[in-house]
Amino acid sequence: MMSRLALATAVAAIVLGSTAGASAQTYEVTKLVPGSAFHGVHGLGIDKSGRLFAGSVAGAALYEVDRNNGTAKIAVPSPEGMSDDIAFAPDGTMAWTAFLTGDLYSRKGDGPVKKLASGLPGINSLAFRKDGRLYATQVFLGDALYEIDVEGVKPPRKIMEKMGGLNGFEFGPDDMLYGPLWFKGQVARVDVDKAELSVVADGFKVPAAVNFDSKGNLWVVDTALGQLVRVDPKTGAKKMVAQLKPSLDNLAIDDKDRIFVSNMADNGIQEVDPETGAAKQVIIGKLALPGGIGVVSDGGKDTIYIADVFAYRTVDGATGEVSEPARMHADGVTLEYPMSATAKGDDVLLSSWFTGTVQLIDRKTGKTKEMLHDFKAPHDAVKLGDGSILVNELGSKSLVRASGEHGKDRTVVIGDLEGPVGLAAGSGGTVYLTEAFAGQVSKVEANGEKTVIAKDLKGPEGIALAPDGKLIVAEVGAKRIIQIDPANGAVTEIAGNLPIGLPAAPGGLPSNIPTGVGVGATGVIYFSSDIENAIYRVVRK
Repeated sequence: MMSRLALATAVAAIVLGSTAGASAQTYEVTKLVPGSAFHGVHGLGIDKSGRLFAGSVAGAALYEVDRNNGTAKIAVPSPEGMSDDIAFAPDGTMAWTAFLTGDLYSRKGDGPVKKLASGLPGINSLAFRKDGRLYATQVFLGDALYEIDVEGVKPPRKIMEKMGGLNGFEFGPDDMLYGPLWFKGQVARVDVDKAELSVVADGFKVPAAVNFDSKGNLWVVDTALGQLVRVDPKTGAKKMVAQLKPSLDNLAIDDKDRIFVSNMADNGIQEVDPETGAAKQVIIGKLALPGGIGVVSDGGKDTIYIADVFAYRTVDGATGEVSEPARMHADGVTLEYPMSATAKGDDVLLSSWFTGTVQLIDRKTGKTKEMLHDFKAPHDAVKLGDGSILVNELGSKSLVRASGEHGKDRTVVIGDLEGPVGLAAGSGGTVYLTEAFAGQVSKVEANGEKTVIAKDLKGPEGIALAPDGKLIVAEVGAKRIIQIDPANGAVTEIAGNLPIGLPAAPGGLPSNIPTGVGVGATGVIYFSSDIENAIYRVVRK
């Protein structure tokens, strides 16, 4: 995987020909925003030899990070590598949690991967006691604490539940379990033998994880405030030591008491000096995990609007400069893991199949106008002239119209769609959409009448309408960008052999993170690479 990434990064500009015969055009493909390691980074762990490991859920892999060079390589690949949190046993065994599938794995040294538990959706944090016993919690998709059999023979033993989201935790010197209560803004102490919980410190916004240093101090990351806080576990006294950015996820402390903190939105890890609070970036990305994109041209300048899963970002189409109107979990920010995006006029629409939400944003101010809930795996949405919103609802195989107050009136425009992913608005209420599972691109009239324009495609996802009336589509299964003439269905390859189509994370959807495409007013094409976390620009030569 890494060698392919390195190769793709080295070949920054590839010239590719089209297959349109006599009218053949050639296009130049260049990287506008560079890629990065991980696909969102979560749990951290440091082994006895000082090696730093990091987990990714959406990337479904566990990485080893080179702290000196700021690089990462995959230590446990997908599917077993999916990891929300990582812990090391006294004997050096590494264990980790696969959040979406509800599995818990372990591996000793370079030995085989062993499944210790399954059937625990939302399995999140884990920690070993000094005696080698293992404990884990469900958070978000459950709320319970278990003891896990390290041999993987006995089923998990439930100790307690409804704690309030006991997230990244660790056993203290007193053999008590210390951890944050995500939903209560508190740090708690749990006697796992008596199943008793008491509050150690409170007043946090959203505490995500805790760890002890060698002096017995308890360190807490607050994801909403972006703060690293030192807590006296005896008195609960708090001191904010480092002001970082929000979207913090986890931390790990090495034998020299250096603190490493992960940030989902930055796709990064920082090293923090516990004395001064000075932070040094170990590794970082410009993007976290780009999915759908929308492009709007203002006075000849293209701006790309990106659903970046852990953030909502914009990119200058000429310079590649990245701006960030919003990131996940930041205090006072409305955002729910955006995966699809469209942009037109004054509107940007972000959709998340994971949270079932469609978010309408004012393109100029970045403010949220509307957050619509309770869709079934929504992929792409467009706003029509009458103010109603059309949504590709993959979960119900439908194109749904949301109208009325807060979009609560929902009607099905057309059903029986096979994997509706990408959506582009035409004229007069007409839309074009991709059916990823059926391998086709269809036109749907305002009255719900459907015409298949192109078929026999491999996993078409992102779609955009170019200024010349042609459709630009990311044919992800064929790893290429194509042009489709809606008048006759003629398909022309624009660019091939592209780094798109990150394999689906176990427990996710087959379409996974959609590959987005957009076209500027002058015909410049942009697409997202979910494999590299990059944005590419395609220009006709």
